[in-house]
Amino acid sequence: MSSKKRIAVLGATGSIGKSSLDIISRDTENFEVVLLASRSSGGGLGELSKQYPNAVCVSEEKDGKEKLLLSIGESKPDITINGISGAAGLEPSIAAINAGSNLALANKETIVMAGKYVLQMAKEKNVNIIPVDSEHSAIFHLLKRENEKNKISEIILTASGGPFRNYSLEKMRAVTVQDALSHPTWNMGPKITIDSASMANKGLEIIEACVFFNMPSDKIKVVIHPQSIVHSMIRLCNGVIYTQMSKPDMRHPIHDAIYWPLTTPSALEPINFDNLTLEFSKPDTEKFPMLSLAWEAAKKGSLFPCAYNAANEVAVAAFMEKKIGFLDIPRITESVLQEDWSGDCMNLETILNADKDARKKASSFLGNF
Repeated sequence: MSSKKRIAVLGATGSIGKSSLDIISRDTENFEVVLLASRSSGGGLGELSKQYPNAVCVSEEKDGKEKLLLSIGESKPDITINGISGAAGLEPSIAAINAGSNLALANKETIVMAGKYVLQMAKEKNVNIIPVDSEHSAIFHLLKRENEKNKISEIILTASGGPFRNYSLEKMRAVTVQDALSHPTWNMGPKITIDSASMANKGLEIIEACVFFNMPSDKIKVVIHPQSIVHSMIRLCNGVIYTQMSKPDMRHPIHDAIYWPLTTPSALEPINFDNLTLEFSKPDTEKFPMLSLAWEAAKKGSLFPCAYNAANEVAVAAFMEKKIGFLDIPRITESVLQEDWSGDCMNLETILNADKDARKKASSFLGNF
């Protein structure tokens, strides 16, 4: 590289942000942190401001959303890592694209809520969006090696199955918030950990894969793989499957995203095949209806994916506040998706209004469970 890449890290105090800064700190000759943003204004951001004195530090809690969006444009990053959780990450993604920054995207809601709109904007701005989700990062790099898209028969997303993959439906009725926060493989924030337990996270990834890779919903498969070593697969038209494998460490896809399009050496721990066993099985959509609801939302398109995400966010928040049970999360989401969510998914105002309306609908259903 001839000069340092200017990097903005959004969600800097979360798991993605911490992993990103770990990777960046290993190569300060090639990377410069110009913006650090966090939803809270706690000690984490204060400590980071001392470590990166030349970076602008923005707290959404203290400075507000508008200051964050303005700072993204003013800091002129070459690449923005969006590790913000939930729908709150959509507008920062748009701000980064408008600023002409490449986007290393860990915020899957950006694509779920407004994928076609955002991808068109990126094309117009000549900006690259590089997925950071381990599954979509795997597909992205696999597809780059298969230049002819018509060779691809299907995309196969792997899922750990979360903490309840071996639970009976009866046992799942009694799970607590603490149970759902105990993920067997990944160390993530609370919302995404709950989503992994309900498999809503995989549902969001189904929708994201459909939009990001322009594939019909029936070409996106899911397979349970508890070890989280195989991150995703593509099946070609000749039946051959290509797979991406690495240890379950988000620093791998982050490394690939910030160095993209280069493939560079990494100091991260490689897979050791000694005594390694890999398991695969079919997901149980009766126990995990968030998967079926995601396929349905992806197939219907329009604003249904946006409504799926909004309803799930409201339901997860209610579950974490112990207002509803774990199995009520898909029930509330299904109730919201029974409404009509047709509309213009290429209009940002329409998208944001649908998000707001779906949240109101979901909140109105909370009392029924």
